[in-house]
Amino acid sequence: MAVSFDLFGTLVERVDAGGDDPAARVGAELSARDVAVPDDWAAAYRERHIDAPEGAEVPLPAHVSAALASRGVDAPGNAARRAVVAAFDPEIRTRPGAVDAVAAAREVGPVALCSNCSVPELVGRTLIRSELSRGDFDAVVSSVGCGWRKPACEMFETTADRLDAVPGDLVHVGDDPRTDGGIEALGGRFVDVADVPLSDLADELGWDG
Repeated sequence: MAVSFDLFGTLVERVDAGGDDPAARVGAELSARDVAVPDDWAAAYRERHIDAPEGAEVPLPAHVSAALASRGVDAPGNAARRAVVAAFDPEIRTRPGAVDAVAAAREVGPVALCSNCSVPELVGRTLIRSELSRGDFDAVVSSVGCGWRKPACEMFETTADRLDAVPGDLVHVGDDPRTDGGIEALGGRFVDVADVPLSDLADELGWDG
């Protein structure tokens, strides 16, 4: 058995004080880097600017650069990337039971993190600020890194491959049946933390401690 965990909403929770308007947050960070933010930035941010295959991840800096370009604005150098990273610099808390759940999963097989995240560096920064660490996982797979978003089969296939497992042997623990439940299309198993709390995961995986 191999086990993968979703990150946001499953192992950690965001407690950002920056508000829940991503366009405004990115716009503020662009302005701080002397990028001329269009008057209709909120609309530009919401529009689709990059054609990508179904299920593919579009890195947020690429989307932001394309949104600016659609309004005739150039973001010099890596200003778009730096603005995005700063806009989503995480303030998080580790969910109760998360550390023990990951430890229990390690007792039954290899463990991965499998997270939808279009912001570069965000998964790594989140782990650093949590009670978990990169060393708790045999593999860390983010959508911005692998190019696919859950529920795309490709993301689960990448995760299983990095654990030297087959997707049908993968148990994926998450909080969103629409995305995390995609493992079931490959014959794997989805464990919803709404039904099985992290504190009960050891029993669910058959580890008797």
